[in-house]
Amino acid sequence: MSALLGTGRSLIAILAGVLVCCSSAAVADDNLYRAQTVVTGQLEPNRLLGFGTCLEDVLIKVSGQPELAGDIRLVPYKARAREFVSDFSYHDQFAGKPHRDEQGTRDRPYDLRVEFDGKKVDGLLGELGLKPWLSHRPVLGVFVEMQQGPKDFIVTTDGAQSDLQRDALAAAADKRGMHVVLPASAALAAANVTAAKLLSVPLATLASIASGSEAVLVGRLVWDDNELGWATQWQLVWQGKDHTWRFRGVTFDEAFVRSVGGAAQVLSGNGDPGRTR
Repeated sequence: MSALLGTGRSLIAILAGVLVCCSSAAVADDNLYRAQTVVTGQLEPNRLLGFGTCLEDVLIKVSGQPELAGDIRLVPYKARAREFVSDFSYHDQFAGKPHRDEQGTRDRPYDLRVEFDGKKVDGLLGELGLKPWLSHRPVLGVFVEMQQGPKDFIVTTDGAQSDLQRDALAAAADKRGMHVVLPASAALAAANVTAAKLLSVPLATLASIASGSEAVLVGRLVWDDNELGWATQWQLVWQGKDHTWRFRGVTFDEAFVRSVGGAAQVLSGNGDPGRTR
């Protein structure tokens, strides 16, 4: 009897583990069909515009194809985006704060959080000649040098000078449906990796520094006073092929969205982002 009970407990443990794994996968897939944007007030006109913005983001996130951004083929679908929405909610950015003078709820900024019907989104991608990227998404180790005048540093998990960039990278990863890991300052120091030498460090070395990474994205952002934006360059090696691309004149928030999106484009098999834009 005790042997049977032991076997039963083992089976229960195994089944529980399977359920946890399935649950985690389901949550990850569900997250691909969610997006959010900022709207003013909760009136329908702004909500419908927000639905359209979120639909574009979800199509990019689910497919791994960032070239859908601004695609004119999306215009009619965005106009009727509410047909693809399964649920939505608002988060008041000023929650707990009193209204400013003459400010009503229609003037307050809200995060509009939208969940889309997965089957409908997948069907729409099919109409656009794309497929949902539902297979395993490699964890992306991200190494970014930021150079602005005399300041030159690598974005890390713990460096105070890279607080804003770290948050922006996390937001970019969420927007594009990727999981990213950053290096710790101590790990960089132990490997003698500095900002000035980052681009010359072998990718295998960087991969060992970013614990848990399955692919490595390396970037360099240099501030351009004339353009009032960042000039950027990126490198990703995947399945033996070297992918490099550049763009300039952007904020670092936009640079991170486009770079993580470019990595997703490569990893999902949607082509090469290697072009100047």
